[in-house]
Amino acid sequence: MARVSVYNMGGDPVGEVELRDDIFGVAANPAVLHEAVIMHLANRRRGTHDTKTRAEVSGGGRKPWRQKGTGRARHGSIRSPIWRGGGIVFGPHPRDYGYRLPKKVRRLALKFALSEKVRAGELVVVDTFALPAPKTKEALKFLARFEASGGALLVGAAPSREMKLAVANITGVKFVPVTNLNVYDILRYPKLIVTREALARIEEALK
Repeated sequence: MARVSVYNMGGDPVGEVELRDDIFGVAANPAVLHEAVIMHLANRRRGTHDTKTRAEVSGGGRKPWRQKGTGRARHGSIRSPIWRGGGIVFGPHPRDYGYRLPKKVRRLALKFALSEKVRAGELVVVDTFALPAPKTKEALKFLARFEASGGALLVGAAPSREMKLAVANITGVKFVPVTNLNVYDILRYPKLIVTREALARIEEALK
């Protein structure tokens, strides 16, 4: 098993923790990671786009001119799809884009993403998230200690309003509880900073 150092909020090592090889030492499969990311992005889509058919656009209540004798093509409504201002034939309508991959595939993708972070040396384990105050400057000091000012995903064992407020105004930094951890966020942010308790919960969920 690989071992990584555990740091306090000041950036000083306070111990070590072992990482399970079956979770943090798995060879990545790009196809599975791709499927997990596409699923995540699809589930984020609101799907509220809409266009009006000829039955929904206003106007067109009568025939624009008589059928014969004008020398023009026959028409029944000025809101026909071939007219300017007419209805849309095959336009988008509200729909749900969400779908779910099999549970085993989702768990495997998480293992791949976590393993890649370990191999790249981008996983940092801290004892706990305990800033002196929920302020942006305190969060910036904390990130600078771990060379994570360029972007980081902070993962706590439970939701934390203080941490969420502290990093809310920092570009490229996000805090999530371990229950909301996903492949897309792991791959998107350069650094992955997790608490010791959150790490234990990840291992418990994926073992």
